[in-house]
Amino acid sequence: MHPLLVQSFVSKFSVLQQLGRSTATIQRFSLHTSKMVLIKEGDKIPSIDLYEDSPANKVNIADLCAGKKVVLFAVPGAFTPGCSKTHLPGYVDKADTIKSSGVQEIVCVSVNDPFVMSAWGKQHSTAGKVRMLADPSAVFTKKLELGADLPPLGGLRSKRYSMVLEDGVIKSLNVEPDGTGLSCSLADKIKV
Repeated sequence: MHPLLVQSFVSKFSVLQQLGRSTATIQRFSLHTSKMVLIKEGDKIPSIDLYEDSPANKVNIADLCAGKKVVLFAVPGAFTPGCSKTHLPGYVDKADTIKSSGVQEIVCVSVNDPFVMSAWGKQHSTAGKVRMLADPSAVFTKKLELGADLPPLGGLRSKRYSMVLEDGVIKSLNVEPDGTGLSCSLADKIKV
C-alpha cells in the first residue's frame, strides 16, 4: 500500500478515535486500495455528454465518434500558457493535414465550462478545424481515469493526452509522462 494512503488512513482512524467513535463505526470506514486501470488502446470511448458553446448544447462523445475517425486531445486548462501557445495552436495549424489522412473530427477537451471553451476557441480560430468540448464536472476525465489534481488551476483537471479513435475505439493513446508536459500528445506527434 502506498505510504500516503497509509498515512491518510491512520490519520482518519485517529480522528474517529478522538471523537469517541465506536469500533463498529471505525470498522465501517473503508479504504479503497485497488489500483484503477487506465483506459487503454482497444477500449471503447465511454458514452458521456460534453458541452459545446453552451450548457444547452450537449455532445455525446461516443455518438460523435461513431462511424468516424477522430483525433481527440485534452489539455489541463483553457487559456493556460502551454495549452494556448503550443498545444491547441498546433492542432489548429495542422488540422488540414490531419484531416487529409481520413480524420473527420479533431476534438479538444478540457475541464472548463462551455463558455470558456468557446471563447478560447474563438481566440484561436478553431471554427471548422477543432471542436472545443467542455467537461465541466470532469465526468469524462474521471471515467477515463486521466485526471490530475492541479490546485493552482482549480483542483481536478485533465492530464494532457491525445488519442486516435476509429468508430469509437481507441487505436492509439498518448499520455504525457508527467500528465502536463508537451511532448507525445502534440499535433506533430499524432499518428493517424
